[in-house]
Amino acid sequence: MTARSPLTAGARDAHADTEPADMAEHGTDEPSSRTGSPDGEGQVLEDRSLLHQRLAVRELIDTEVSYLHMLQLCASDIRSRLQQLPQGDLDVLFSNIDDVIEVNNRFLHDLQETESREEEQVHLIGNLFLKFQEELERVYKVYCASYDQALLLVEAYRKEPELQREIQGIIETVVPQAGPSGLSFLLVIPLQRITKYPLLLQKILENTVPDASAYPVLQRAASALQDVNTNINEYKRRKEVASKYTKVEQLTLRERLARLNTHTLSKKTTRLSQLLKQEAGLVPKTEDKEFDDLEERFHWVSLCVTEMKNNMAVYLDNLEAFLRFRPQEYDLDIPGGPVVQYCSLMRELQLQAFPQFKQRLEGLVWQPLCSLAKALAGPQNLIKKRLDKLLDFERVEEKLLEAGSVTYEEQEARHTYQALNSLLVAELPQLNQLAMHWLGQILCTFVGLQRDLAKHVLQRAEGSLAQLPHSHLSEPAFRKLVEDTLGQTGHQLRSFQKNLDKVLPPLTTQPLLPGAERQVQALLSRYGPEKLYQVTSNISGAGTLDLTLPRGQIVALLQNKDTKGNSSRWLVDTGGHRGYVPAGKLELYRVTSSQEEVRGQEWPHKDSCHLTPEPTPAPVSSVPVVTQVVAVYPFVARSSHEVSLQAGQLVTVLEAQDKKGNPEWSLVEVNGQRGYVPSSFLARAPSPAPWGWSLPS
Repeated sequence: MTARSPLTAGARDAHADTEPADMAEHGTDEPSSRTGSPDGEGQVLEDRSLLHQRLAVRELIDTEVSYLHMLQLCASDIRSRLQQLPQGDLDVLFSNIDDVIEVNNRFLHDLQETESREEEQVHLIGNLFLKFQEELERVYKVYCASYDQALLLVEAYRKEPELQREIQGIIETVVPQAGPSGLSFLLVIPLQRITKYPLLLQKILENTVPDASAYPVLQRAASALQDVNTNINEYKRRKEVASKYTKVEQLTLRERLARLNTHTLSKKTTRLSQLLKQEAGLVPKTEDKEFDDLEERFHWVSLCVTEMKNNMAVYLDNLEAFLRFRPQEYDLDIPGGPVVQYCSLMRELQLQAFPQFKQRLEGLVWQPLCSLAKALAGPQNLIKKRLDKLLDFERVEEKLLEAGSVTYEEQEARHTYQALNSLLVAELPQLNQLAMHWLGQILCTFVGLQRDLAKHVLQRAEGSLAQLPHSHLSEPAFRKLVEDTLGQTGHQLRSFQKNLDKVLPPLTTQPLLPGAERQVQALLSRYGPEKLYQVTSNISGAGTLDLTLPRGQIVALLQNKDTKGNSSRWLVDTGGHRGYVPAGKLELYRVTSSQEEVRGQEWPHKDSCHLTPEPTPAPVSSVPVVTQVVAVYPFVARSSHEVSLQAGQLVTVLEAQDKKGNPEWSLVEVNGQRGYVPSSFLARAPSPAPWGWSLPS
């Protein structure tokens, strides 16, 4: 960290504190240095060092008491009174101050216990710092890493005079010595304290005899606390680098292009060149098995979260569709009996149990799952950035080996990669473990909600089930009853199907569109009957080469796959346009004998292929005016002059031809609407069929 680091700045502020050791140099209790013997002079120097050592120890303990008291004021009195600030702001301002208080509270307790063992107190203090080294580093690095963000909030508050006055009034009431600095004075205190520990230990060490048993312990403690500050600075630098690249921005193509400049183009070109040289084997590729294993595990975790999120979205959609379907609200024309109990039970479940389950599912499963997926987006982006920085790092390392020196910018790129890699290696294991734990908790919650729903439904259904007529039957008897009922129902369905086959005429091909005979003859003469297909349903082209065709259109097959070898898209010719259509919406067109005769007359030298015409229903042209018939096939109106039909629907024929006298179209009336429909879609109704039907003749 540079000289502007808060930790380094805190070290300078630490010297400004009042030190009892400095005041003791002018005290009257200091032994006189006027003596005539060398032994006496040495004793005086030893006594003076011992006095300064005790004063340094006293300063350590007294300042620790004052420091901990100030932290407790911040955490309790000040934080609790700043209720006008959002909770998110308070979390940033005070960070993990509760963890800092907990560690320093235990540290002070052990520190005060050393006072009862004055002879070995210094030795115990050195060991105490070594004991708390890791804990101090753990809590202070988190606090220091969020310190800059807290200062940004403080600056934002200063731009709001009213809010700033309220905050300043609260701080001056609790901590009058804070002065006009206010929040800044309080927030910097932990940074000053962690940087002052090495100075306090060094002062004790300077007044300790080198041959004393406590001297090497104090040396190790002072060095350890110096390492703690170094590690905190490094961690803070890594966090600053990571925060720069963890932001996931949703940019449009235009915004991405606007960010391009000569510098970024040069950087991306250099990375691409480095990557190509690695793939070609011209330069070695950096191998990091530890990171590769962590990255692979992270991707597996991300994949699990993504898959579960997609599955849960589908589950919620299906649940929503299930809740929209309410059969109990329809009139089934079945008076009394089990239907009443069923409708009552379903109505109760539909209004209470299932909506409550959906609400709990969204709050306890879906929202945490979305939050987890969002939390993984930042680290995922950081891993991608690491690959870019790795290419920069490898290029700089090559240059460093060849030239022996690099530019300042290249050195920064090198340090950036090292910071990103170190941070990911240190925190990815914890992230993977936490994400898996979180995902496991979500799955357990989902299972628990399903169990609660089943229990709730069974409890609600107990009363209704007891009222059903078959509730007294044993399970084998009930199974036998169900099998017999299903068998009887199946027999009725088969009988219904046989009678329906008698009512409906045989299947025929779709009728030709009006005026399409000439186009069919042209396609038939050009491609032959084996290449002609008919469109079974309307086709809407989505791509530039796709065709939009109505149902009934005749086309000629040119190729049964597209340019990519996809056999589900066929290339066809309509007689005027060529393009691709879905193969599933085409069926082979059966050419009639009359069409074959016309083709044979035009090209008598070619062998004609006579196909047996498929039987068609009796034309409706012979039906007298205002006659009721049955729609054989469903028909969808394509304009305001046509009317839609459903299979089996009763139709009143007004005219058995169109205005031009074409019998292929009939003017009908359906449900009060008039319009044209294909005549071949209509058929006379046979005599009344079994099952009590009364079809019009």
